[in-house]
Amino acid sequence: MKIKWFDKPQRHDYPAAASYLNLTKNRDEAEAIAEKLKLTEMTEFAAKDIFRASDLSLLGVSNSHVEQDTAQIIRGEKLSPLLLYRDRVNDRLVIADGYHRLCAVYKFDEDAMIPCKIV
Repeated sequence: MKIKWFDKPQRHDYPAAASYLNLTKNRDEAEAIAEKLKLTEMTEFAAKDIFRASDLSLLGVSNSHVEQDTAQIIRGEKLSPLLLYRDRVNDRLVIADGYHRLCAVYKFDEDAMIPCKIV
């Protein structure tokens, strides 16, 4: 199954990323990172490599957001690229926006190349 992607993240992804990052960063830092993400070029990484770098677990199929993203893939709808942040202090990758999408894609193909922005 071919997974389809938008050419760039959707407008609402950046505030979502800032909101998530605000849990571990102060508001100004979180918003600055989101702004940097807006300006950076698109790239792509394999789903399995994103998981390994993030040190996160794969969410199960019973997660409602993963189910929604899985249904979008099955219907042939486009997904929004991921927004990633390199946390150099803790030496890990932070999925600022797109964790559920990553989990849904991984179910279909762990080697799938996922478009994203990373700072």
